[in-house]
Amino acid sequence: MASLLHLLLLSLLVLASASPSPPADEGSYIGVNIGTDLSDMPHPTQVVALLKAQQIRHIRLYDADPGMLIALANTGIKVIISIPNDQLLGIGQSNSTAANWVKRNVIAHYPATTITAISVGSEVLTSLSNAAPVLVSAIKNVHAALLSSNLDRLIKVSTPLSTSLILDPFPPSQAFFNRSLNSVIVPLLSFLQSTNSYLMMNVYPYYDYMQSNGVIPLDYALFKPIPPNKEAVDANTLVRYSNAFDAMVDATYFAMAYLNFTNIPVLVTESGWPSKGETNEPDATLDNANTYNSNLIRHVLNKTGTPKRPGIAVSTYIYELYNEDTKAGSLSEKNWGLFNANGEPVYVLRLTNSGSVLANDTTNQTYCTAREGADPKMLQAALDWACGPGKIDCSPIKQGETCYEPDNVIAHANYAFDTYYHQTGNDPDACNFNGVASITTTDPSHGTCVFAGSRGNGRNGTSVNITAPSANSTTSSGIQSDLYYSRGLWSILTVMILNVANIL
Repeated sequence: MASLLHLLLLSLLVLASASPSPPADEGSYIGVNIGTDLSDMPHPTQVVALLKAQQIRHIRLYDADPGMLIALANTGIKVIISIPNDQLLGIGQSNSTAANWVKRNVIAHYPATTITAISVGSEVLTSLSNAAPVLVSAIKNVHAALLSSNLDRLIKVSTPLSTSLILDPFPPSQAFFNRSLNSVIVPLLSFLQSTNSYLMMNVYPYYDYMQSNGVIPLDYALFKPIPPNKEAVDANTLVRYSNAFDAMVDATYFAMAYLNFTNIPVLVTESGWPSKGETNEPDATLDNANTYNSNLIRHVLNKTGTPKRPGIAVSTYIYELYNEDTKAGSLSEKNWGLFNANGEPVYVLRLTNSGSVLANDTTNQTYCTAREGADPKMLQAALDWACGPGKIDCSPIKQGETCYEPDNVIAHANYAFDTYYHQTGNDPDACNFNGVASITTTDPSHGTCVFAGSRGNGRNGTSVNITAPSANSTTSSGIQSDLYYSRGLWSILTVMILNVANIL
């Protein structure tokens, strides 16, 4: 009996600490950039909840915000952190400054937070020319700091370049980097090759289309199907291009080959399309943004590569997660995001049969609800866990709130199970709850109670805020979660003791 009770207590500890592990990545992937120029920037825990719900496993930060890095710990989400341009001079001129930066922003968080790369500045050669002479030195100093901590093989170092550095980009076979910058680009490529890193490129067909004065067709820029006679043909290689993205990536490969670097992979660190613009930007629309990003995601995940390098992964980070309403510049600069600050999608991506990443596509949506015939005591115990250690916001099932009615354990468990399931990124392992929950395609929403992932299904035109409550929240929902937690441990313990007694 004592050994069974010991096993029971051990099971409780495992139950309280368990969290589903993300699946391993294979081949090319889609990531998302996270900017912070928002008047109401979500708390890091809310950002991470959105990432999980959308199955986003790769992100790029424009800094190394400690709050975000802490919130990302033990999530399995892979992150590129960045050294802002205004810190480049100090790091490029001092090994100790670089070492301190790595100690503070990498070693303090790794490996709990899965940092995969460091972006040293961004578009430095085109936006901060006075820092160009120290760019490679900064990269090497950061790499040396990683080397001294035995992290150099685990964390890549590179810097994102603008495609505007590539002159004569079409046909791609004639492309070359701006020769006036070869004194920086050649040693940069040499470093990337020697460290098995990748060349980071920001690829924006939108800007090329806007600046082409009608030469580049809109459908070609948006990945839309075009007839063979409309495809762009490289006269030197006779390779045909059906979209601008592939042509720009291949121009990068050819530009590197022109300098005798042929084995450096390309990582697209930014690409996207604005959903709103000024009157002189008529093609910055919701439909075009949706079309571009949906087609881009499909193109990358299909692992087709480019005409020059078919089948070679070109992983890409979409610009960007949120609309940034305080970002300087034109209206379009503020409207590249996939989501608003409250977690609602700016548009629903058209991603049927394209995997689960960025699953705000509600086609074939799944939900997690109480299993038919489940023991009410086990349901109550699982409900208590979800609202306690499970750390979901159970305030909507409080008395007087939108999901309180019907006031029974099945209805409340349905809400809690489904919220947890979506908060963990629709992981099938998250919909079990000791066997009392199961996955369904039937939307459990009712009346004004709209479940996570439902988006209302047109019921009342509203969307669910799929972000988690702020970590420093002092609202009543936090009090309720504490009550659920303490009550839940006793509920789970009681049910398990009853089960043990039945076995004996």
